[in-house]
Amino acid sequence: MDILGFIITVILLTASGALAPGPLFFQTITQGAKSGARSGLIFSIAHTLVEFSLIMLLAVGLLAVRNETFIRTGIGVAGGIVLIFFGLYQLLGMLKKKPMEQKQTVPSHRLFFIGILFTALNPYFIIWWLTVGSNLILLALELAALAGVIFMFLCHVWMDYVWLIAVSYFAKKGVNTLGSRWYQVLIGAFGIILIYFGVSFLGDAVLW
Repeated sequence: MDILGFIITVILLTASGALAPGPLFFQTITQGAKSGARSGLIFSIAHTLVEFSLIMLLAVGLLAVRNETFIRTGIGVAGGIVLIFFGLYQLLGMLKKKPMEQKQTVPSHRLFFIGILFTALNPYFIIWWLTVGSNLILLALELAALAGVIFMFLCHVWMDYVWLIAVSYFAKKGVNTLGSRWYQVLIGAFGIILIYFGVSFLGDAVLW
């Protein structure tokens, strides 16, 4: 894969994960209504620390076994299945008449701790990086070893900051991001993109 294709793949796949409603997203809405963009920035920093640590741990582990055929095939198949599942889930979510209800649970007033907690304990986040993310890490290792992984992370992480800060800002302004039509359409579009990449990952894994 050339570098431009790699960047596009990373942006499309990670955007679909960043924009999907999850625990941290709901906390961003809840705290953003009180603190505005500041809460989104703090959540993004906390999320970055957890995510970068997980990515580098996976990268170091995969660096040693990346040439093993069964490892690459297993990750490709698992990543493809997970992408198709999440893609279908997002499409079904878009077709619902009523959006998901906001969860108002606030375990702590400390925004940084909330960001760490709701990132590290998010099953979607963990599953995504163990399957889909691991496939991206393998591609990054092929591109430029650990430097490629850092480059992949930089291509991804800016979206977390833009999205969480924007969501918290608009929550302060009273805009219902979750219930807006444009957001539902965007989630549906990324659902289709996820299914496309899921089929692609499965095909590549089988033909490897």
